[in-house]
Amino acid sequence: MARIGAMMLGLATWPVMATINGTTGGAPRDPTSRTVGVYRGWAAFRDSRRCYAIARPVVAAGGWRTPAAASIATWPARGLRSSLHIRLSRLAATGAVITLTAGERRFQLIGRGHDAWATDSASDRALVAALRSERSMSVEWVGIGGRPFADTYALAGAATAIDAAALACLGRGGR
Repeated sequence: MARIGAMMLGLATWPVMATINGTTGGAPRDPTSRTVGVYRGWAAFRDSRRCYAIARPVVAAGGWRTPAAASIATWPARGLRSSLHIRLSRLAATGAVITLTAGERRFQLIGRGHDAWATDSASDRALVAALRSERSMSVEWVGIGGRPFADTYALAGAATAIDAAALACLGRGGR
């Protein structure tokens, strides 16, 4: 079922399918992974450890060198709720400022390599609240060699996918 949802998003061909299937790095796919639902350009998934909403950018920085994604996850065992993770389409330069813009709001993210996160749980909450009310978001950074990049995401369906993912974790300490 997770594969069907991923295919609907055009994600089935991603080399980092692990992001969609609820694993990290080159680890095997979590056999408990299942699609909760697909909501426009966003999908919600649940596996044995977490529940998350995920989307790929509508425009990726200079093409698709690395499959980019934005996800909002609830990790009951870690006590995390609505935690942002961005997979950048290009490597960020060491020490690069990574900025997420949603409407008029700008958030500085912390990052390393291809990954970026909110700086703390208060920023996660503010960021997710901004994503719920906007039509699009962009993530901007400077890559290796000093070239600027940006990935742009449509937010239609994001709020529904975030809620569906959070609800999928209820009863597992994900309140």
